[in-house]
Amino acid sequence: MAEEHQYHPGPEKADPGSMNPTLREYILHGFLFLATFAATTLAGAQWLNRNSLELSNFSYGLTYGCLILLMLGSHEFGHYFAARYHRVRTTLPFFIPLPPFLPFGVFGTLGAVIRIRSSIPSRKVLFDIGAAGPIAGFVVSLAVLIIGFITLPSREYLHLIHPEYAQMAVIPEGGIRFGETLLFLAVAELFAPAGSFVPPMNEIYHYPFLCVGWFGLFVTALNLIPIGQLDGGHISFAMFGEKSTSIALSALAILTFLGLGGLPSLWGLQPWFGW
Repeated sequence: MAEEHQYHPGPEKADPGSMNPTLREYILHGFLFLATFAATTLAGAQWLNRNSLELSNFSYGLTYGCLILLMLGSHEFGHYFAARYHRVRTTLPFFIPLPPFLPFGVFGTLGAVIRIRSSIPSRKVLFDIGAAGPIAGFVVSLAVLIIGFITLPSREYLHLIHPEYAQMAVIPEGGIRFGETLLFLAVAELFAPAGSFVPPMNEIYHYPFLCVGWFGLFVTALNLIPIGQLDGGHISFAMFGEKSTSIALSALAILTFLGLGGLPSLWGLQPWFGW
């Protein structure tokens, strides 16, 4: 979820050159989109404890696949349309598929990127293009999360996925646990119907709207780290110029400290794995 850019000060409006993709580019981008749709839909079926290699289970992942492409697409087309507005040449989004049966493929995708094909004429334009993606992605992710809490199914939905839970007084703590955030908890408090069953954080991946909403907020926050080719790096450079290098080094040092702080958990010395 980033754009590769070249910044050179110049006129406020860039020279557009040829703004329209070629037929070959349409085919490439279309193929990657369809491949990512297939991979994310298979991942969605796998999140529901269905065998993703069985074609008959494909339909179970459609909600998740459509939602995650909506989230990724809104982010990348935020960049794309901001670039078009400023007459900066850019590619369509390159969606990156990752089949769920491969290592680290649980979400079915590695995200998406666009590539800027002409110089960015000013730091204001760079700021607009860099910020448009996270803003669009955040709005869509938040909307998806709100819908997920408003439409929470009953506890029996989870029992269909884990029949053994029906015989348990407490849901087990094991498995993949998504981290709680203040925004996630606030949305749950504000929009979950009174008396409804809110799944624990180690079970929300069974709920497509909650899973995609959480994932969208996570990757938006991650992408705003002010380092390098991340959107946060572009925004930082647009705001602070050469001072952004010091900001990036400071952010990298903080992340390194947080990451090293989690290493002792590998030997069972503390429960938090950190980064």
